[in-house]
Amino acid sequence: MVGHLVITGTSGSIGAALARALRARHPGAAMSLLDVDLARSRALAGALGGDAVAVGCDLSSSDDAARALDEARAARGPVTGLVNCAGVMEVAALERLEWAKAEALLAIDLVSPLRLLHASTPELLRARGFVVNVSSMAGAVTLSGCAFYGAAKAGLAMASEIARHELAPRGVRVVTVYPGPVASALEARAKAQYGGGWLTRALPTGDADELARLVVTALDRGRARVIYPRVYGLGRLPFAGAVARAIGPRPSG
Repeated sequence: MVGHLVITGTSGSIGAALARALRARHPGAAMSLLDVDLARSRALAGALGGDAVAVGCDLSSSDDAARALDEARAARGPVTGLVNCAGVMEVAALERLEWAKAEALLAIDLVSPLRLLHASTPELLRARGFVVNVSSMAGAVTLSGCAFYGAAKAGLAMASEIARHELAPRGVRVVTVYPGPVASALEARAKAQYGGGWLTRALPTGDADELARLVVTALDRGRARVIYPRVYGLGRLPFAGAVARAIGPRPSG
């Protein structure tokens, strides 16, 4: 598919891996890498080659997300593929997380992705394109310290599943991604916020490049979702929440 792919969160491990995997799958596509960290995203754009450009974007403001999308469209045309990957995670007891951080998290992890999806949908329908929304298993199970992160990721997952229901019959592929721990700066910080105990160290941890490969395969084969590492598929079973509440890690602060 030669078109215009918009990817958020490309300064992170998963976002960068998705950009590389999609470049390999769609070598002729233009790519707009939306991220607050321009230096990292510019370096990635250079490595990707072709028409790949970093676009500065602060997703804690949905207005800035819309501005960056308009800038990308003006330079590279209508969106034919959207990847909502950017995310932040804060682990803290409900009453201890500063509201400003909670509000920014909700904007980055939920509100801005939905605004980008809403704004892109008409052109995605015309192009019969695709959407990838990176949620989290934290949006599917009860994890102490993740009230806001879990709420945001659960909201994004539900919106993504509904988007698939609405858009797939009209030719737009939608994949919802449910990662468990995947080696990244976000994952390392979250484990530190949990205190780095034996349980957090023992959790199966995946590889970003392998996750990206599975996502591209899901797009090619019309699959609805990716859960990775695979063991976290147990998190969708009815008893998973009770297990997580009973033995899951607790925030250190």
